[in-house]
Amino acid sequence: MSTKAIDPKLRKLAKNLSKDFPRSPRTKLAGYVLAARALDKCRAEVCGTQGEYHYACPLDSMFLEFAGISPEDFKNAVAEGRSDEEMENWIREHAKNASKEEVIKWNNELRDKRISELDMELQVFLEGYMDECIPQGRVVYHWFDVYDIEEKRL
Repeated sequence: MSTKAIDPKLRKLAKNLSKDFPRSPRTKLAGYVLAARALDKCRAEVCGTQGEYHYACPLDSMFLEFAGISPEDFKNAVAEGRSDEEMENWIREHAKNASKEEVIKWNNELRDKRISELDMELQVFLEGYMDECIPQGRVVYHWFDVYDIEEKRL
């Protein structure tokens, strides 16, 4: 993709993540939590404005795997300069989930997930990450709180 010119529409849509934050993991796109955040990071990566953020990280991969969408297919769709609404339609067309209820259940499980319920590898990562990024004494109740506290939404 680096050999192709970046779509001008995409440049306008992409955030500069060295100066701004991606959307909260709680923000839904096409009905999925994590999807809007993954979109922000993917747009920024394609445009070279991702800062310290990484597209297709474990967080993004949870959404992509659950929806049955490959990181490459998602990135190719994003690189075409689709708006949020167009990406919502694209996700709905390409997602492999069986029902709205299945997506709602998955969303709620992630919203409520505590750090102690994550895979050990992610718990180990977050232990150091929280020491660096969360103000001392700030209580973290749920996994998504880590990102929303760090990025000053909570």
